[in-house]
Amino acid sequence: MKTLRVGIIGVGNIGTAHCGCIANGRIKGMTLAALCDIDPEKRRILAGKYPVPFFEDGDELIKSGLVDAIIVATPHRFHPHYCETALKNGIHALSEKPAGVNVSEVKLLNKVAEASGAKFGIMFNQRTDGLFRKAKEIIEAGGIGEPKRLVWIVTNWYRTQSYYNSGSWRATWNGEGGGVLLNQAPHNIDLWQWLFGIPSRIRAFCGEGKYHRIAVEDEATIYAEYANGATAVFITTTGEAPGTNRLEISGDRGKIVLEKSTLTYTSLMTPEREFCFTCEKGAALPPMTETSYIIPQGRDGHELILENFAAAVLEDAPLIAPGTEGIRELSISNAAFLSSWTDSWVNLPLSDEDCAGFDRILEEKRKAEKAVEEAAGGEKTAGNKGEAGKSTGKERYISRWNVKW
Repeated sequence: MKTLRVGIIGVGNIGTAHCGCIANGRIKGMTLAALCDIDPEKRRILAGKYPVPFFEDGDELIKSGLVDAIIVATPHRFHPHYCETALKNGIHALSEKPAGVNVSEVKLLNKVAEASGAKFGIMFNQRTDGLFRKAKEIIEAGGIGEPKRLVWIVTNWYRTQSYYNSGSWRATWNGEGGGVLLNQAPHNIDLWQWLFGIPSRIRAFCGEGKYHRIAVEDEATIYAEYANGATAVFITTTGEAPGTNRLEISGDRGKIVLEKSTLTYTSLMTPEREFCFTCEKGAALPPMTETSYIIPQGRDGHELILENFAAAVLEDAPLIAPGTEGIRELSISNAAFLSSWTDSWVNLPLSDEDCAGFDRILEEKRKAEKAVEEAAGGEKTAGNKGEAGKSTGKERYISRWNVKW
């Protein structure tokens, strides 16, 4: 196989962007072979633009014999189903983020992926960003020493009510399965665990419909603790303008700050713990050096993930974002929801009991939401259905999917 025949399931905004860059030859090793969407108008519009078979049913596309791999860009709750179906049929799968809505389902998906022999990736495109990669390089080289604290304020995900009204699946428990933690912040949560690791327990507070007429959370504050005594604080919202994107990672040997397209690394000449108990001056600071890195924006991260996925299939290259790692980010957000809903601490990794508790409460919210919609005549409770999933026809990724400083 020299070229990967790719089918895309779900051609809304991000699916259309993937479609355009593959069809226009920007992804080495990939050709567009088939498309799928449940919206007949969308199929009509795109069928005239892309001369490939178009399916209404994703399972039929997977089993058609026309594709070697699929990209799943459907609403979140369907990601595990299509990826699992593909992998079981020997078809490679690349999922949009998040890996799913429920950790319990993604656990089963990962077992299928590990047994299938097929490649499984996830679209964590911000792992390709030069600043985050530099931060990981510094941390893995011991540049901050023993981790002490991570603080990430990422409140520049601002969205208006019009955004939430634009699609019937947005900002619903039945559609997205959550709000800012499931739609905007998965990239940030993935980077948090990618750089700093998975915490041992979480206490979170999620504000549901705090700033918008929606049922799901549009603000979240997460406090996390680690086995070695380190802590993390993560704050995000879609209801604050102007927002901030500032990440600080501290250890006993140094500190990394990422803000406004710059990484500042401060290295301590003497470990802080050693300096604390040997210095005879009460208000002194250990000697230190400071280095700043400004790494120009390179090629779009989505394209890099797509090309890496093709190389993984065709050349057995290592995946930048293995699909089985998607459960790490999702475990943090599931734990945050469960903590907020039960007003309690939640341990990680999530136990089967906690997974069942999360699934039960989410299902209760879905049923309550559906009952309200039915009482309202089928209209989305957050606002008008709007032009759900209307394709703009854009072939390049727009800025809202990239790192926002």
